[in-house]
Amino acid sequence: MARFNHKREPSLPVKETASSERMSAPRKLTLLITVVNRNKAEFYADFLQSFEVNMQLIMNAQGTASKETLHYLGLVETDKAVIFSAIREDRAAEALSALEQKFKTIKNGKGIAFTTPMTGTIGVAIYQFLSNTQA
Repeated sequence: MARFNHKREPSLPVKETASSERMSAPRKLTLLITVVNRNKAEFYADFLQSFEVNMQLIMNAQGTASKETLHYLGLVETDKAVIFSAIREDRAAEALSALEQKFKTIKNGKGIAFTTPMTGTIGVAIYQFLSNTQA
């Protein structure tokens, strides 16, 4: 038969340090992918930095629509840029909403944006940089 001592010793106060105040569950990261006209890529990359995005990669791309389709839709430019942004999951919805507003209001600023989860990040320092939680 097991015995349990229900009498507890008074615990000593725990001194909180700066590192223990910052301890929390890691925030998940997601990859925000934004496709815009190439001449607006820098504008959107700068805009996304306001959502604590620390790493972005801009790649040039080419639209795939035929000239007839572009003419029918009244579109001219097929030079695109794809912006890959590492963003915290808790900021992604806000960033997508803000991008949607910009797509509607910026002249020739239309685009598409979506997210995909980042399932793993190797290394504490890299994670802290990408999630904007550096010590």
